[in-house]
Amino acid sequence: MESPAKSVKKDLLGILTEAGIINDEQLQRIEDLQHKTGERVEHILLQQRMVTQQQLAFFTSLQLGIPFVNLRRESIKADAVKLIPESVARKYGIIPVAQKDGTIIIAMEDPKDIEAIEDLTAITMKKIEPVISTAQDIQEMIDLNYRIGGELEEQLSQIPTRYRGGAGLREARVSSETIAQAPVVRAIDLLIKQAVRDRASDIHVEPQEERVRVRYRIDGILNEVMGLPLSVHAPLISRVKIMAGLNIAERRRSQDGQITFDMGDREVDIRVATSNTIYGEMAVMRILDKTFAFLPLPEIGFIPAILERYLKMLKTPFGMILISGPTGSGKTTTQYASVNTLDSVGRKIITIEDPVEYHFANINQMQVNPAAGVTFATGLRATMRLDPDVILVGEIRDDETAQISTQAALTGHLVLSSVHANDTVSTIIRMLDLGIEPFLIASALVGVVAQRMVRRVCPYCSQPSEVAPDEREAYEEEMGEKRSEFIVGVGCNFCAGTGYLGRTGIFEVLVATEAIRRMIARGADATEIRNQADKEGTVSLWHDGMMKVKEGITTPFDVMRNVFSISS
Repeated sequence: MESPAKSVKKDLLGILTEAGIINDEQLQRIEDLQHKTGERVEHILLQQRMVTQQQLAFFTSLQLGIPFVNLRRESIKADAVKLIPESVARKYGIIPVAQKDGTIIIAMEDPKDIEAIEDLTAITMKKIEPVISTAQDIQEMIDLNYRIGGELEEQLSQIPTRYRGGAGLREARVSSETIAQAPVVRAIDLLIKQAVRDRASDIHVEPQEERVRVRYRIDGILNEVMGLPLSVHAPLISRVKIMAGLNIAERRRSQDGQITFDMGDREVDIRVATSNTIYGEMAVMRILDKTFAFLPLPEIGFIPAILERYLKMLKTPFGMILISGPTGSGKTTTQYASVNTLDSVGRKIITIEDPVEYHFANINQMQVNPAAGVTFATGLRATMRLDPDVILVGEIRDDETAQISTQAALTGHLVLSSVHANDTVSTIIRMLDLGIEPFLIASALVGVVAQRMVRRVCPYCSQPSEVAPDEREAYEEEMGEKRSEFIVGVGCNFCAGTGYLGRTGIFEVLVATEAIRRMIARGADATEIRNQADKEGTVSLWHDGMMKVKEGITTPFDVMRNVFSISS
C-alpha cells in the first residue's frame, strides 16, 4: 500500500502534468532527484524552476482543497498577529491572517505541516484553519506586520528608574553601565532592524517638549513611526553615539560617525549625525543601501534614448561631466553607476568623497577630512600628482574646487562631479557664478545630467484611476494628448497603503555640442542655451517624468511634487 505522503505527491504531480505545467521528461527527472536526495517534491519543483511559487501554491490549493490567499491584497488583522510571537511565525514560515469564534486563519506554504499546526494550537489555545500562500509573500508579510512598538516599549520599561527622570535627563550624565544595558542595546537594535525592513533611508530621533519623536524616511517621505517618553532620550542617544564611535560627553557640538550593523543575513552601514537642539540632542542615522548603490545605469531610471546619450558622454577620454540636483536626488548613485561602467583595470580611477559611503573594488577612494586639511580642493591637487585617468569629485561647492576640476578636465582627465542646481542649463550658469571663465567651461564641458527621484507606483495594487484635474492638465499640456485615467496605486499591504513602492530616477541630459559650446563661450544667457538644447533633442526633467507617467511607472502628482525646474 502506498503511503499517504507518496499518494499526495503523486496527486500534485498529476495535476501539474494535466495542466501542462510539467511534461513527462520533467516528471521522470523529479522522480530521479527525489530518489537520490529524498527531498520533498515541492522543493524539487522550485529548485529546478519548473514552477513558480505562485503556481505551486495555486495547484497545491487545488490538490488539497484548501483555499489560496493572495497576501498582497488580503487585509492582515493586527489582533490575529498579536496571538503568535514573531519568533514562532519565522520558525514555521506562517502569518496569522484573521481570527473569529475561537479559530485563527493561518497562511502557510505547507498546510500539511502537522508539527507547526500542533504547536500553533498549543500556543494560542485556538483552532487553526490553514490557508495557502507563497513563501515569499508570507516572509514579506511577517516583516511588514511584526512591528517593534510593543517589544520596544517592553525594553525601554526595563531601564532603571534612577535614569528615567523626565525632562531633566536631557542634560544628565548617563553612565556607561546604563548605556551598555541590554534593554537600551536591544531598543536601538529594534529601531534599526525595523527601519531596514521598511526600506527606510534615514532614522530621525528628535527630542521635543514632551516626547521623543521617531521618524523613518521611506521613498523620500518622512513617516512618524512612534513617540517615546523623554525619560529614555539620553540613554538612547548615548547608545547611538557609542555605536558610532562618538564622544558621549560632548553634547553641544555636532558630531558625525559610522556604524556597521549586523542584520544576521548581511551587514548594513549606517552614517550617524548628531546635533544639539533646544530640547536636547537630535540624531539622524542614514542607512546606506548597498544594493541600490551597485545598480547599473539601465536600472536607475534612464530610458533607452537618454541612456544612449549619456553613455556616449562617458566614452569621452577627457573633459568634465556634471550631475546636478537637490540633496536626495540620487546624484551619488548615478556617479557610482557611471564609474562602474568604466574600465577600472586599464584606467586609474580616483574618487574624492565626503564621506565615502560605499567601497568599490579596483577604485581608489579618498575621504575628505577638513580637520586634517583634506578638502575637495586639496584632495584634487594631490590626486593630480597620482597619474589618474578618471577623477570623481563628490561635489563642487566652492570656486577653488571648481577651478581645479576644470583644469583637470582640460589637462587630459575625465572628471565627474556633482553641483547643486535645478536643471542642466542652471548647472552651467552655476559654474559661471563660481568664477569659471566662459571659454574654459566651453572647452572642458562634455555634458550635464540633471536628475530627481520619483516614487514608483506599487506593482501589487496598481490600477487605472482618475486623478485630480490639475494633475491631468499638467500631463495633457506636456504630452499633447488627452487622457482620462492613469495608473495609480490604491494601497495594499506591500506599500503600507501609500500606493507607492520604491523609487526611480528621472533625467535630463544635455550634451555640450559645438553650437552650445559657442554659446557658452560668448556668454549667452540661460534661455538661449535652453532653446538650443531643445532643438538638439534634450528631453527635460518634466518631460521625462511625464513619459514615466505614460508608462505607468509613476504618477503626475509625484512628478509635480519633485520637479520644480523653471524650465518645466
